[in-house]
Amino acid sequence: MKVRVAVLDDYNGAAERSADWKRLSDMATVTFFKDHLTDGPQLAARLRDFEVVVIERERTPFRRGLIAALPNLRLLIATGPINWSIDFAYAAERGITVCGTDALQTFTPELTLGLLLALARRIVVEDRFVRAGGWQSGVGSTLKGKVLGLVGLGQVGRMVAQLAKPFGTDVAAWSQNLTREAAAAAGVRWLGKDELLATADFVSLHVVLSDRTRGMIGAAELSRMKPSAFLVNTSRGPLVDETALIAALTERRIAGAALDVFDVEPLSAAHPFRLLDNVIVTPHVGYITDEQCCLFYGQVVENILAYGAGKPIRLLKAA
Repeated sequence: MKVRVAVLDDYNGAAERSADWKRLSDMATVTFFKDHLTDGPQLAARLRDFEVVVIERERTPFRRGLIAALPNLRLLIATGPINWSIDFAYAAERGITVCGTDALQTFTPELTLGLLLALARRIVVEDRFVRAGGWQSGVGSTLKGKVLGLVGLGQVGRMVAQLAKPFGTDVAAWSQNLTREAAAAAGVRWLGKDELLATADFVSLHVVLSDRTRGMIGAAELSRMKPSAFLVNTSRGPLVDETALIAALTERRIAGAALDVFDVEPLSAAHPFRLLDNVIVTPHVGYITDEQCCLFYGQVVENILAYGAGKPIRLLKAA
């Protein structure tokens, strides 16, 4: 009997078209789900009969309750090499194999730079204004001479710094473990957290979500930013206190924000981020390109084939 494979949250069909799923035709049947279920019982009912479930990054968390409701689950595959939304210990207790894929790292820095330019040059604002019949609603600014404050200087943060510096941007960085020496080696200035927030024209987040970093940008941090400053988040939504950010944007205590990640995804239809005119929102596409999808889902197919043949697979780890 063929194993049943569920591919979740394939909103736009990218998973289905990015790999040769026919390679599994002798051993598996594959079902692609285009919608996103947040209701636990509904999701459990949907997945109850599947032996293999493929999840897109952290879009659908697999905690103990959901795993316990899936008696047939044998293989859980997440795209990417790291995932913080899976209960690895309980999956192991249940004898469920959890694996992942490689990921290309250059795409989120590209989107980050695009969002910086969109904020500075008012690209989205002016596009909306022209489409509404207007012409030149305001005046943008240049990145040259502006301070870009990076919260986090890991692989992605360093790439953002490299992309921004040719524009003449003054790049500074801070994180809980960043030293002056490490910042200097990356070609950026080290600043303390408070000084970075107070002086940056753009604050861009590039740290891993953990218990230590969750909510690290809250009301107090936002209050330290200049009224003319912008916040950019292409890392993880819960790094920012969403309620505090909505208040700061609504009251114009900061100039605006560009967000690719959110506490709950997809955003609800009436979410304030959809309504505020000083926010650019993109649907968590920083890491997604055609090239990334081909890598992700090509390796998903390889993982399923390897698992069926009893061969080594790409293991996944928690963030």
